[in-house]
Amino acid sequence: MLRIGIDLGGTKIEIVALNQQGDELFRKRVPTPKQYEQTLDAIEALVCEAEDKLAQKATVGVGIPGVVSPYSGLVKNANSTWINGYPLDIDLGKRLKREVRVANDANCFAISEAIDGAAAGEMIVFGIILGTGCGAGIAINGQIHSGKNRIAGEWGHNPLPWMSKEETHSTECFCGNKDCIETFISGTGLIRDYKLVGGKATTGEEFAIKVAEGEVLAGQTFDRYIDRLARSLAHVINTLDPDMIVLGGGISSIGDIYTQLPRVLPRYVLGGECRTPVVQNMYGASSGVRGAAWLWS
Repeated sequence: MLRIGIDLGGTKIEIVALNQQGDELFRKRVPTPKQYEQTLDAIEALVCEAEDKLAQKATVGVGIPGVVSPYSGLVKNANSTWINGYPLDIDLGKRLKREVRVANDANCFAISEAIDGAAAGEMIVFGIILGTGCGAGIAINGQIHSGKNRIAGEWGHNPLPWMSKEETHSTECFCGNKDCIETFISGTGLIRDYKLVGGKATTGEEFAIKVAEGEVLAGQTFDRYIDRLARSLAHVINTLDPDMIVLGGGISSIGDIYTQLPRVLPRYVLGGECRTPVVQNMYGASSGVRGAAWLWS
């Protein structure tokens, strides 16, 4: 069985074709048009090219930076704003003459890592993307759990737990609220905090170098970050108690997270004990597109 996954991003559209075993048979990426109909054209052309080359018809799954509303059937909350307000799955289905499954890109990340990635074989997986923003998805028995409102995993827009006086009312989030978890533990939030104390790095990679070099400001910022991440994940563990937490996005490449975080988590998890594995992803930037293909697992 051939499975095609599409990662619809703000700057590029990527396609991957996987066989039954998860082996990659085809991959290509093209720039993302900033208009809806042209985006449909680009996806249709990629699917046709892959199927022509592989001489097989495939299932099609698409990961987007938003969700399809279960009530209106229209895309909402996508930062690729030109797809908001359209029935993306229906329109693509008509063009490709088959059902097309569309899911949030963080959900695609979670299912990818749960099926044949870093959390393969685990029953309940919480997958987090720590990049410009902070998104998360839940995979249960290799299937996405999206929830009644299709927002399961969006804990990044809850308030940061156990805020200090200095943290309270200190940040504004694009969602309209203040002090969301995302504003503290995303890559953007980490660099913002570092700059507030005089740090010079502008990317997560640059910050990681500063930490590795032993810079005092970077080390202090990293300690605050680990504490905030631990507080945020303690809420997930207290509520869901997943078998494994997988980190993705640029910040996930900071190796010290995986030694420091387990030491801090028990401070905030109910009962003072926590052995929940927190691991780095296996497929990196490819997890999203692979997860879109696995929507038909």
